[in-house]
Amino acid sequence: MFIENTEELAQNKLLLLYLMDKSENSLTNAEITEFMLEKNYMNYFLIQQYLSELIESNFTDYIDKDDKKVYVLLDKGKLTLSYFEDRIPENIKKDISDKFVQIKEDEKKATQVIGEYFQKNDNEYIVNLKLIENSETLFSLYLNVTTPKQAQIICNTWKDNTEYIYKNLLNMLADDKITSIED
Repeated sequence: MFIENTEELAQNKLLLLYLMDKSENSLTNAEITEFMLEKNYMNYFLIQQYLSELIESNFTDYIDKDDKKVYVLLDKGKLTLSYFEDRIPENIKKDISDKFVQIKEDEKKATQVIGEYFQKNDNEYIVNLKLIENSETLFSLYLNVTTPKQAQIICNTWKDNTEYIYKNLLNMLADDKITSIED
């Protein structure tokens, strides 16, 4: 066991709970460890010890989700954090917030799915569906429809099923032709 004063121990555990709470996605051990080490908040062994203790105390759980092991904040952890969050220094809270803003911006830059429409005239709307990756347009499709409701449905369907639609469109447009050209 590591020797540490009680206040520092509590603050470090609260910091781990806070990090899990502020993340939109459940975090892996590697992601938590990387952030804590990158900011030099605690050493590797303390991180692992505290994560283990948080699980044992039912503040967090370590579960399988989407083919990876992640930490999830349990109700007891959320409640404790709500009582004692003010013990985490503001500069550390800002670091965590900035980190997640940066991650979100990076993800947004990496892949953007755009479905938008505008009215061309009384009974005509133009729908534009786009897939952009790293600022480069991979796919863009314009459609004419007659109602704003149709336009909205198409945009929503595109946003909810982008990968499926894109993949199948490519297959329909190119798959058979490519194999016949290669022959």
